[in-house]
Amino acid sequence: MSWELKESLRKIGAKEQGACVFSAGVREKCALVYPNSYFVGMSNLGMHIIYQQMNGRGDTACERFFLPDKKELPVYERTRTAIMSVETQTPLHDFSLIAFAISFEMDYFNLLDMLKLGKVKLRSEERGEKDPLVIAGGPCATFNPEPLCDFVDAFIIGEGEETIHRFLDAYYLAKQDGLTRDGLLLRLAAVPGVYVPRFYSPVYHTDGTIKSIEHDDRVCAKVQRQWVHNLDDYPAHTVIATTDTEFNLFLIEVARGCGRHCRFCMAGYCFREPRNRSLEQITKMLELAKAQDKKVGLMGAAISDYPQINALCQQILSQGMPMSVASFRADSVTKELVDSLAASGLKTLTMAPEAGSEKLRRVINKGIEKEHLFHAVKLGTQAGIRNFRLYIMIGLPFEDSSDIEAIVDLANEVKDYMESLGNKGMLTLSVNPFVPKPLTPFQWLPMGQMKQIEQNMKYIQAAVKRRKNLDIIVESPKEAYVQGVLARGDRRLGAVLLDAHLAGGSKRFKSMLKAHGLDEGFYLYRQREVHEIFPWDSLDMGFSRQYLYDELLKASGQKATPRCFDGCRRCGVCKDKEDLV
Repeated sequence: MSWELKESLRKIGAKEQGACVFSAGVREKCALVYPNSYFVGMSNLGMHIIYQQMNGRGDTACERFFLPDKKELPVYERTRTAIMSVETQTPLHDFSLIAFAISFEMDYFNLLDMLKLGKVKLRSEERGEKDPLVIAGGPCATFNPEPLCDFVDAFIIGEGEETIHRFLDAYYLAKQDGLTRDGLLLRLAAVPGVYVPRFYSPVYHTDGTIKSIEHDDRVCAKVQRQWVHNLDDYPAHTVIATTDTEFNLFLIEVARGCGRHCRFCMAGYCFREPRNRSLEQITKMLELAKAQDKKVGLMGAAISDYPQINALCQQILSQGMPMSVASFRADSVTKELVDSLAASGLKTLTMAPEAGSEKLRRVINKGIEKEHLFHAVKLGTQAGIRNFRLYIMIGLPFEDSSDIEAIVDLANEVKDYMESLGNKGMLTLSVNPFVPKPLTPFQWLPMGQMKQIEQNMKYIQAAVKRRKNLDIIVESPKEAYVQGVLARGDRRLGAVLLDAHLAGGSKRFKSMLKAHGLDEGFYLYRQREVHEIFPWDSLDMGFSRQYLYDELLKASGQKATPRCFDGCRRCGVCKDKEDLV
């Protein structure tokens, strides 16, 4: 074991405030693993929430692991040192329970790297009675766990605050009862919101589509997503303060879920219903931020939709605290919010029209009009914010060449409007390929052809190149298309991921697909049949498949779907809430 690596982790821990370190043997150790860097992982609010929930119990000592940086990786390999926890520098393989928090498909490759670096057997079927149990939660685990089923023993489906306690209760009781590994997994499969893939087996047609998903008679045919019905029951804020984060903010979750029905957005469907925290609870969390003298980062799907946003902004600024927001909508942004952001030193205001044309914004049910963007630009300019950014997707359903031209037109019109206000600041377009995601109305549709996407990106770049103070940032199409395969992939991708890992990582993924006789076009460019069985069909998000397909039909007709409202019963999620009353 390398003293140098242990000392590096000790230094990281020494700069933190709020981490929990318990005496050895007092509690059961659980590894909480974020499959990316410390810098990125400590900016993830979900990590803080689960860390607090686990350590708030009397029986669990949760310790964190992150992917070592590129400078340290060779040292781990040369010295054969297993990756260690930040809290006590304990090797990963010494933990009986390893929990991954997975937010992005491209981190699947890092998950395998970290298991290997931690000296944990990669494939779940190879682990025996003395090996750790590997579980996973987070957005990717909820939407489509299938590509990771070869490596993960159990998945937490949905929001984890309540499920993690039920899971740990069942886990500790099973160990107390002396159950075998199979018996333990069967016990865990009975916990609501826990998906144990070994009890579910996809059966394939000769064309590669799924014929059926067989399940063990001892488990439910479908695993129901779990969600927190009252956010005030679970405070959500930064638990461990450190300066080594992507944002260096004290994060506070203001709301969860979104009722806007944007048809491309997994979070909008799988985190329903939209819920707001009480201003009273947010005030209590603000007191923690003030005690740490931190800038406040308000988190939520659309901060400007929070019913008491103006009062919240006034409260934050009246205490002399700077603030930032995760996102806001141009059609609900208020002067108070923009003024508060400007007073906090914000230099760039970001908006997400997602598409340049009104047609495509109707297709995706975005609800943002050009006038909303102009209004936000005016508010920002008047408040002293000079720079603006627009998030745009290309390759959206029903897109044609006129929609690509509309992106350039929109950029020029927004820039013209900025200049008409005397604002000569920078306008940045952030352009990303659209990836159809599971459990959205677009799950049936093909992804745009990569050659066409690349051609359209070049067209947009050339069209705005000569305009002063108009910049463009584009995401790598190659990475987006790997993400596209993994997002809607099936269990057969496990072998591909494993071989790509052994051969060098994500850059070898495409060649390994071919080596395993799988066609990337099958996952990317194929129109799915209406009644096709999807890899994630063992999961129940609370809404019906027909509801999603009806939304797809509305998209093709450019018809709007109103936002969620009290008493709404369209998708079926809120019926679950009624059952609890």
